Amino acid sequence: MTTKTIYTNGVKHLIIIAIGLVMMYPVLWLLSSSFKPNNLIFSDTTLWPKEFTLTNYMNGWKGLQGISFLRFFTNSAQISVMSVLGNVITCSLAAFAFARLDFKYKKLWFSMMLVTIMLPYHVTLVPQYILYKNFEWINTYLPLIVPKWLAHDSFFILLMVQFIRGIPKELDESATIDGCGQGQIYWKIILPLLVPALITTAIFTFIWTWDDFFSQMIYLNNVKLFTVQLGIRSLFDPAGESDWGALLAMSVLSLIPIMTIFLTFQRYFLDGIATTGIK
Repeated sequence: MTTKTIYTNGVKHLIIIAIGLVMMYPVLWLLSSSFKPNNLIFSDTTLWPKEFTLTNYMNGWKGLQGISFLRFFTNSAQISVMSVLGNVITCSLAAFAFARLDFKYKKLWFSMMLVTIMLPYHVTLVPQYILYKNFEWINTYLPLIVPKWLAHDSFFILLMVQFIRGIPKELDESATIDGCGQGQIYWKIILPLLVPALITTAIFTFIWTWDDFFSQMIYLNNVKLFTVQLGIRSLFDPAGESDWGALLAMSVLSLIPIMTIFLTFQRYFLDGIATTGIK
C-alpha cells in the first residue's frame, strides 16, 4: 500500500468513527444519566456521573399502581413473540403463493398488496378501531396480535417473494417428480432456504412491535395490560414533577432485548438483506 492510500484510508476511518460517536452520544448520555441523581441529570453534562446511584433502577422497577415493570416486560414479550410467529408463518405462506402458485387474478392481488405498503397506518386507524370495538377487542392484545396472523405486513411478504424468486424452480420440479405436493415443497424445499429472510422478518417484527407506542396507547387502557413503552410513558407527568431518573433507567432496560436480538442474529439479518432479490 502506498503512503497516499494509507493516509486516505486513515482519514475515512476517522470520519466514520466521528460519525459513529455522534450517533452513539444520545445512547451514552441515556446510559450515563440513568445512574445520576435526579438533581444532576440535566445539570451535569459529563458522560461519567459525578454521583453514582442505583436508586433510579430500583424506583423505576417498582412500576405503577403496585404493578412492577416485570409485568410490563412480560406483556411486551408476549405481544412481540406472538407477532413474530404470526408474521413468519403467514407472510411466508402468502409469499410462497405469490411466488410459486398460479391462481386467478394473481397479478391483481399482488398489485393490491403492494399498494397497501404505501398506505399510511393512520388512514386505516379509525375504521380498524371501530371494527375492533364491535368485536369487543378493545383493551385486549387481540388488535395487536391477530393482524400479524393474517399476513397483515405486506412489506415482509414482498421481502420473501423476492427471496423465493431467487430460488431455482428446478428444485420444485424435482420435488414434484418425487411425488411432493405444494405443501411439501413449501415445507421441505422453500422454508429451509428461506431462513435468512425469515430471520430478517423476525428481527424487524420484534423491534417494531417492542418499540410500538401508538397502537398500544390506542387499544390498551388497563395498567395491568401495559407494555414497556406505555409504562415508561406513564412515568412522565406533564402536569407535575416527573421521575426522570426512573424513566431513563427503564428506557435503558427496554433497549436490552432489542440489542440482544439484533446482535445474536446479526449475521442472518445481513444475509437476508443482501440476498433478497439478488440470490
